[in-house]
Amino acid sequence: MGISRTTPGEQPAAATSGDDRYKWIALSNTTLGVLMVMINQSIVLIALPDIFRGIHLDPLDPANTSYLLWMLMGFMVVTAVLVVTFGRLGDMFGRVRMYNMGFAAFTICSIALSLTYFDGSAGALWLIGWRIAQGIGGALLFANSTAILTDAFPAHQRGTALGINSIAAIAGSFIGLILGGVLAPVSWKLIFLVSVPFGIFGTIWAYLKLRDTGVRRKARMDWWGNITFAVGLIAVLVGITYGIQPYGGSTMGWSNPLVLAALIGGLAVLVVFVVIEKRVDEPLFRLSLFRLRAFTAGNIASLMMALGRGGLQFMLIMWLQGIWLPLHGYSFEKTPLWAGIYMIPLTVGFLLSAPLSGWLSDRMGARAFTVGGSVLTGVGFVLLMVLPTDFNYWLFALLLFVNGLGSGLFASPNRAEIMNALPAESRGVGAGMGATFQNSASVLSIGIFFSLMIAGLSHTLPSAMHDGLIQQGVPGGTAQEVSQLPPIAVLFAAFLGYNPFKQLLGDQLSSLPNGGANITSKEFFPHLISGPFHSGLIVAFWFAVAACVVAAVSSLLTGRPGRPHTVVAPEPLGEELAAVSGQAGVAATELVIPEEDDPQDGDDDPRSRVPAPGRPG
Repeated sequence: MGISRTTPGEQPAAATSGDDRYKWIALSNTTLGVLMVMINQSIVLIALPDIFRGIHLDPLDPANTSYLLWMLMGFMVVTAVLVVTFGRLGDMFGRVRMYNMGFAAFTICSIALSLTYFDGSAGALWLIGWRIAQGIGGALLFANSTAILTDAFPAHQRGTALGINSIAAIAGSFIGLILGGVLAPVSWKLIFLVSVPFGIFGTIWAYLKLRDTGVRRKARMDWWGNITFAVGLIAVLVGITYGIQPYGGSTMGWSNPLVLAALIGGLAVLVVFVVIEKRVDEPLFRLSLFRLRAFTAGNIASLMMALGRGGLQFMLIMWLQGIWLPLHGYSFEKTPLWAGIYMIPLTVGFLLSAPLSGWLSDRMGARAFTVGGSVLTGVGFVLLMVLPTDFNYWLFALLLFVNGLGSGLFASPNRAEIMNALPAESRGVGAGMGATFQNSASVLSIGIFFSLMIAGLSHTLPSAMHDGLIQQGVPGGTAQEVSQLPPIAVLFAAFLGYNPFKQLLGDQLSSLPNGGANITSKEFFPHLISGPFHSGLIVAFWFAVAACVVAAVSSLLTGRPGRPHTVVAPEPLGEELAAVSGQAGVAATELVIPEEDDPQDGDDDPRSRVPAPGRPG
């Protein structure tokens, strides 16, 4: 958040057009677009059990683990890599044109996702491919929706418009969880079809009513920087994806030559990316900005908070769907819906604190909120570790609320602190760097949480499964074989609300007491894995606590912004706006525009010469 100023006589684009109604049309359409994207991003998370059952994919087969991970992460990877690039393309070729293309692409992909009639791995590959394509459409919408609003609204109303748009993004994440739980048990294809009518309406509406009110800017695209960054990041993510899967006799695949090649090769390409960024005129990343202490410390804090909380939602859904809900009498078919409902306090905490902290930090300073928010989030993780696996829900809800409250207190002031550290000429590229760090960290966090969880499970799960099966009369040889099931398969069985023993024991169930009714009941598997799961959860949450501590320390170091940094050429406004939208912040966001330097005052310092606030993007 910041202060927006206009130069004397500056006319907002909407007023200049003589059509005051246009700004509300722009707000309505872009809000619909952002809401649709965020619903689709979270709806898959809660509907995965029904998707796996619908395409007849066995979650116990280690070979299927990568399908599940890419269904989760493919959309987010594309957004992380492309959102800032598409913001610059919007500057160059027209924001509305790129936005309309995104709306149409997203709608077409939603239709294609619902039309698959493949089963097994073929069905999974079809879904993953179209989810990645859908992510491209989502990135186009994210990257240009905020720029369209900034063109349409005058400065004194811009914060309200961007705030409404951002709250729609957070609300979409919550609505997707509930909607997925309602629709997926009826038919998993409905989770994709539900957005099609809105997508068709929004595409036609945008094509007929939206228009470019900003001026296009000639700019060079840093193609080699974009390519090396995308290739390097994707290679690292591929390495992490396959690193958490079994390899040979190991529970994880970190010794797999292909995993090592992906990780080392990806990091090498990212080093090449850094070299390129130091040499091009208009880089994707301006590395010299790291000389600014407040910018560097603020981004480190943002990165660590994203790493700490990025995998939280997945851990909580596993906890609810795989253990707590079945233990409390919920059938596996109903667990997705109730998992979404029971996680509402996390969203409520964020929605309550984020706008308030942004408003207060403008008046009281950001540091108290960034440090306090990261500490409160870390305390929330510590308390979640103390909570028993079979918890009292109201205590669980309170801790979710605390965690959401801490994240919300941190988010808006941290972004404002980073942006206020930058000279006006570097706001675009600086915000783009911050958004890319945060989005990439959220994706990496999923791999880190899963890796730590599996490491914790591998020490206690085999013996717990072996002893539990022996107590139910399962022969020793069979119990030993079943107990060697890879921890990742058990983890995903819990995530998908799936009881594996009916399939694993097969015909042997009839020879067990009560025909194996105890083993195949919805309580036995959750009871069996609850202890090992809690052990793995503690390992993952300690990482989150450490990340929050680093974020708090980094926030303390923001302090003075440091020396101003000289930048020769102004950066495209759309790049900053893409970053703001890509971060899906909840606070009303104003651009930080310093006053123009007065040429009459004799100050010849080029650092103080900033482009007029009304400069074309």
